[in-house]
Amino acid sequence: MVNKPEERIRPLDLLMIAIGCAGYAFALVYINIANHLADGGISGITLILRALFKINPAYSTIVINIPLIIIGYRFLGRRAIVYTLYGTVMLSLFLWIWQRVPFVLPLHHDLFLAGMAAGLTGGAGSGLLYRYGGTTGGTDIVARILERFRGIPMGQTLLWLDVIVLCASLIYIDIRHMAYTILCSYVFSRIVNFILSGTYSAKGVLIVSNATQEITDEVMTSLGRGVSILHGEGGYSHKDRPVLYIVVSPGELHDLQMIVSDLDQNAFMTIFDVSEAIGEGFTYQRPKRTWFKHS
Repeated sequence: MVNKPEERIRPLDLLMIAIGCAGYAFALVYINIANHLADGGISGITLILRALFKINPAYSTIVINIPLIIIGYRFLGRRAIVYTLYGTVMLSLFLWIWQRVPFVLPLHHDLFLAGMAAGLTGGAGSGLLYRYGGTTGGTDIVARILERFRGIPMGQTLLWLDVIVLCASLIYIDIRHMAYTILCSYVFSRIVNFILSGTYSAKGVLIVSNATQEITDEVMTSLGRGVSILHGEGGYSHKDRPVLYIVVSPGELHDLQMIVSDLDQNAFMTIFDVSEAIGEGFTYQRPKRTWFKHS
């Protein structure tokens, strides 16, 4: 039986998940642990266990996550369960490896630098991990179960679980270190969101005009961008009105506005952010332009 495309296990995904786990584990070992900074979620719990009972996070990560993965098995698809198990094992493996590599990150005991570095490095690793469909289980599974049975949004559950873990971390760190841990968490979340939303910000434009064909021709000729024509209806007249949908780079937005203004000064335009655009008609590379138009 052929697997559905969304259920296929891709080697590239596994490679990127491993790299992401390596980056996240690097931040935990060489920055968080080295500078006595806490963390949220399951990783935060493993740091608490390390501080109180000297339990290696490489082992406690596996011990805590495996039961959660078993409980959440019915809520995860085939690929999700494989990627979650793989991510958990990779994180534990790299936590074990980094603790045995003699390396000191020269942050000179500056907690501000440590908080920023932990957020940047850990966020980059986690962002890469999530971008390729990976996860290390833990609180994600708990949040998914509560959403299904209690109707509690996942984001709300994850936030409160992190708050609980961070508060519990005051058992072994002081308020000063907690403040820099919060800084780390903020930078971490921003980096993860940046990676997940794409490193390229495009602009989407909807245009309602009486010069639909003229604008379409000029955009495809001058900007080299594709144009989609959507079928709309006027709310007052109830007449059919074509609506143009165009995605351009931020640097091309002004050119597009000038094209529309020259061809129809009464055109209606709506401009919005597009975090990522993939596929034919739009790439990350700007179209090559020539000085002369082809006849």
